[in-house]
Amino acid sequence: MAEQDRFGGWFGGNKADKVQAKAEEVMPKTSGAEQDRYGGWFGGDKADRVKEAIPRDVRQASGAEQDRYGRSFGGDKLPSADEISEKIPQRSGAEQDSYGRWFGGDKLPSRADIEKRLPKTSGAEQDRYENWFGGDKLPSRADIEKRLPHGSGAEQDRYGRWFGGDKGPSADSVNESLPRGSGAEQDRYGSHFRPGSTNSIGLGGTASTLGLIQHAVLPSFGFHSGLSVIAYGLGRYTDTVEAKDWLWSSGQVANAWWSAIGIPVVYEGASLSAAWDALSYNQKLLLTGASAWGIRLFYRVASRTIRRGKDDPRYETAERKKPNFWNKAFFTIFLPEALAQTLISLPFTLPFRAPIASALAAPIPEASMFAHSIAVFLFTAGYALEVLADSQLETHSRSGSVDLNREGVWSIVRHPNYLGDALCHFSFPLLLYSVGQLHPLTLLGPAANYVFLRFIGGDRQNEESQEQRYFKENPVKYQQLQQYKQTKNSFWPGLGEVSNKWLWTVAAAGAGGVILERSLFSFLRS
Repeated sequence: MAEQDRFGGWFGGNKADKVQAKAEEVMPKTSGAEQDRYGGWFGGDKADRVKEAIPRDVRQASGAEQDRYGRSFGGDKLPSADEISEKIPQRSGAEQDSYGRWFGGDKLPSRADIEKRLPKTSGAEQDRYENWFGGDKLPSRADIEKRLPHGSGAEQDRYGRWFGGDKGPSADSVNESLPRGSGAEQDRYGSHFRPGSTNSIGLGGTASTLGLIQHAVLPSFGFHSGLSVIAYGLGRYTDTVEAKDWLWSSGQVANAWWSAIGIPVVYEGASLSAAWDALSYNQKLLLTGASAWGIRLFYRVASRTIRRGKDDPRYETAERKKPNFWNKAFFTIFLPEALAQTLISLPFTLPFRAPIASALAAPIPEASMFAHSIAVFLFTAGYALEVLADSQLETHSRSGSVDLNREGVWSIVRHPNYLGDALCHFSFPLLLYSVGQLHPLTLLGPAANYVFLRFIGGDRQNEESQEQRYFKENPVKYQQLQQYKQTKNSFWPGLGEVSNKWLWTVAAAGAGGVILERSLFSFLRS
C-alpha cells in the first residue's frame, strides 16, 4: 500500500486527499504527447486552439513539397499542381510539342501545320521539298509524267520531246512505221533514216559487232557461197575457171540489190516501187554507184571470155593440169573468193541490212558536204579511169599492134584499171561517212579489195602471167614489159605524172561528176 495512503492521515488529516484531487484537475485528459500533456501549462487552452487550426490550414493534398509548404512562403504565390497541369500541353513528349508555347506563344508551327505543308507524294526530294523553295518553280511529278512519252523505252521515244518540242518522232509515229514481218535489221531500222518512207521498217537492235556478224555478215557470206556453188558447177561443166570472174562483180551487185530491195519485197510484201521509194537519196546514190561499177566489170569479163573462146591464160597453170584439180577447186578458189566478195561488198550491203547500227557507230552523226563531194569525185574519177583503160586497151588490141600498150591512161600507171577499181571502192565508205552511216566494219571492204588487187588476184597475178607468156611467145613484148616496169609504177602514180595530161583528164572527169551530182540533187529537191 502507498505511503501517502498509509500515512496521509498522520500529517494533518485529509491534506493528501486534497492534493490528489487538485492534481487530477490540472492534469490533461489526453495522450501522453508533449503538446497534449503540457499544452495547458502554457496559457490555458492555446494548444487546443492550435490543434484545431492546424488541420484547417494544412492542404489536404499529396505529400509533395509544393503542396505541403506552398502557403508557408507568402500564401498562394506559387501555382498549384492543377494550375501547372492545365498549362502543360496534352500532346506527345516531343520537344516541339512539349515546349512549343513556352517561348513566345505559337511562333513555332504545330504538328498539324507541318503536316499540312508536307507533300502527300513519294519520298523523293523533288516531291518532298519542291514547294519550300519559292513556290511551284520546279515541275511537279504530274507535270513530268505528262511530258514523258508513254511508249517504248528507247531513248528516241523517251526523251525526244525534251529537246526542242516535237522535233523527234513520237512513239506512236515510230510504231506506225514498224513492219510486222521479218526481223532483219534493214527492215527493223530503215524507216528511222528515211523520213516519209512508204515502206515499213522495224525497230530492234543488233548494234554489237557479234550481232552484226550474225545478222548481216554471215547472211551475205551465205548469199555469196550459194552463188559460188552455181559458178563452180558451171566452171566444172565447161572446164572454165574464169566462171568465177563472172561472179566477182555480178554477185556483189546482186547482194546489194537483195539487201536494199529484195528483202523488203520478199519478207515485207512491199512492191518494187515502194521499196525503191523507201530508200533515201544517199542510199539510192550508193546503190547506183555499186551497180555502175559491177555492170561495167561484168560486161568487160563476159565479153572478153566470149571473144577469146577459151579460159583466161592466167589460169593455165601447172596446178590446173592435175587430175583432181576440180575436186579441190571449190574449197581452194571459189569459196575463198566468196569470202572476199562478202568483205568487199560490206560498204553497200551493211547500210541496208543494219542501218541503225551503222548510224550509232558512225564517228560523225551529221552530214558532211565536203566528204560527200570527195566521195563523188573519187568514184567518178575511178570509174572514168576504168572505162578509159578498157576502151583504150580494146582499141589497141583491134589495131593489130604487136607492141605493148603504153599510151593514154596506161601512161599513168601499168594497171590503171585496177587503180580505178580501188578508187571506186574507196569512195563508198567515204560516202557513208558523209551521211553519218559509216560503221567501222565497212572499212574492211576497200581494204580487202586493195589487198586482193595488189597481192592476190590483181596486178601481181596479171604481170606474172604476162612475163611467162611474153618470155615464151613474144620476146619484144617481154622486153617492153621490163622497160615499162622500170619507168612506171604498177598501181599508184609517181610524182612525175603531175605533168601527164591523162592524169588531169581523169581529175576533170571526177570534178564533172561532182557538179553533175550536185545539180541532180538540187533538181530532185526542187
